[in-house]
Amino acid sequence: MPMSPTNPPLLTRKELDARLGGAARAWLDEALAEAEHAAVHQETEPPGGPYAAPPWELRYAAAGRHCGLEHADSVRALLLVEARAALPALTRLYEQGTAAERRAVLLTLHRLEPGPTALPLVEDALRTNDTRLIAAAVGPYAATHLDPHQWRHAVLKCLFTEVPVAAVDGLARRACGDAELARMLGDFAAERIAAGRGVPADLARVLELTTPGAAPTEES
Repeated sequence: MPMSPTNPPLLTRKELDARLGGAARAWLDEALAEAEHAAVHQETEPPGGPYAAPPWELRYAAAGRHCGLEHADSVRALLLVEARAALPALTRLYEQGTAAERRAVLLTLHRLEPGPTALPLVEDALRTNDTRLIAAAVGPYAATHLDPHQWRHAVLKCLFTEVPVAAVDGLARRACGDAELARMLGDFAAERIAAGRGVPADLARVLELTTPGAAPTEES
């Protein structure tokens, strides 16, 4: 199982420029120019047909190699925003990408405003046991678009896979007074105890948030 289940902060272009070497900055300049060109010309399908990738999508895949793995999420997020990536491109990059490329799509969804149309990508990530994808899937986009039933199961998925609930955006707000979530948490804890397994420490925190009238003082 991946060892980094929390979401890295996404750096701005200015912050990236301060960290990247000259060759990487030049590569990023070209990549963003290609993404901007695609956005301006509204290239919803790659030139050359549905089986060809536009230049900026090839750059998306190569971000780690040219800018460093530690900056790949941030670079990919910038490319998606610059290209104004719509659902077809997001789906293509997610379905054809590595786990790291999928994570970057999930981390950027809330910046692209695709409405609920990208929920299948979030749902797919939540079906995996890849903690990095699960953590990315419960970000701001999920907080806005997952319905109550889906959102509760996403929280339980985090507890089950030991993804820190700090990754769940809007946790305090959405859990406040949620009696059904409290019931599900109780059932989950009882099942773990009956099986001789430990109860995740984060469960008590979430259960406390479900108390009616609990003040959502933070957005986790």
